[in-house]
Amino acid sequence: MAHPTQLGFQDAASPVMEELLHFHDHALMIVFLISTLVLYIIIAMVSTKLTNKYILDSQEIEIVWTVLPAVILVLIALPSLRILYLMDEINDPHLTIKAMGHQWYWSYEYTDYEDLGFDSYMIPTQDLTPGQFRLLETDHRMVVPMESPIRVLVSAEDVLHSWAVPSLGMKMDAVPGRLNQTAFIASRPGVFYGQCSEICGANHSFMPIVVEAVPLEHFESWSSLMLEDA
Repeated sequence: MAHPTQLGFQDAASPVMEELLHFHDHALMIVFLISTLVLYIIIAMVSTKLTNKYILDSQEIEIVWTVLPAVILVLIALPSLRILYLMDEINDPHLTIKAMGHQWYWSYEYTDYEDLGFDSYMIPTQDLTPGQFRLLETDHRMVVPMESPIRVLVSAEDVLHSWAVPSLGMKMDAVPGRLNQTAFIASRPGVFYGQCSEICGANHSFMPIVVEAVPLEHFESWSSLMLEDA
């Protein structure tokens, strides 16, 4: 999760987020090189005493400043499109979870099980225990098996919401009457925090998302316990 003095992204917990981090570094390096080149040209023009008042046009310069930006855009677009296709690809998910946004909480339904679903509310500040995070903890976590493809169906019951978990590289709008889908693979065990990322009313800031990735045997034990309590 994020820390108070953190400057970069959260640690990646899924292959998609790892690709997004690589693309961020790739794009940032291109921006850095362009900025350096422009700064050098400005300094050179300001500091030089050489001038030429009689140049009306230059075919060579026009070719350079047309071709070079086109090449740079291609270098940015190709890896970006690759990640977009990777994010949309959902092949044989091992588990499907339906996440519904409400004012102001989330409800989860494990569609592969007959009767496994629950509501997830934020734990009030006065009820937190030592070690828990303010405005981020929920009374029920969305538990998933690690290293397994998970499909998440996202919708809303009332107004627009957005289901987002930054460390998993996920953000999907929850639209009433529409069923959107996304997928992820948790590459390591852990607890990953997110929040509703679409302004949805007075308590928009109080509907966190908590995803807990556990080994498969622990997930099976958890699901059996939840089914017994249902």
